[in-house]
Amino acid sequence: MERVEYGLLLAGAIICAYRAIVSKRILSSTIYLACISALISVVLFMLGATQVAVMELSVGAGLVTVLLVYALSVVGEDALDPSSVISKPLAIAVVAAVTLLLGWMIYPAIQFENLMGSVDLASVLWQQRVLDVWIQIVLIFSGVMGVLGLLSERTPQS
Repeated sequence: MERVEYGLLLAGAIICAYRAIVSKRILSSTIYLACISALISVVLFMLGATQVAVMELSVGAGLVTVLLVYALSVVGEDALDPSSVISKPLAIAVVAAVTLLLGWMIYPAIQFENLMGSVDLASVLWQQRVLDVWIQIVLIFSGVMGVLGLLSERTPQS
């Protein structure tokens, strides 16, 4: 049953990667990239790499997404969009190759039984790694507030 779950999560990540590549709007691509990060963090959590999963979720799906969405709100969607250096078929082929390589590397880990037993995400986050979670919350909040402060359009008062 676990193999089906891994397959569905990785298939969802592949679909989101494809949609991020072919999307016409940058904001849509940003949301798809956040979905990829969230799905991969779930896979990492299921494989037992709880700390890596939390970091991927907080930084990949959290901070990076917030900063990209804010940058898009400042710059706007109709900024100069030069033609891509890499063609879409080549990008799709690279994503497929990376996905196959990732699956080939993860497959041996899927076959092993989890020696830790059942691990609950809430207990890992709020009991075992609570200090890390709070530090990441503060870092994400301060990063967003720093960008807001740097990009504010306040005129200096004389």
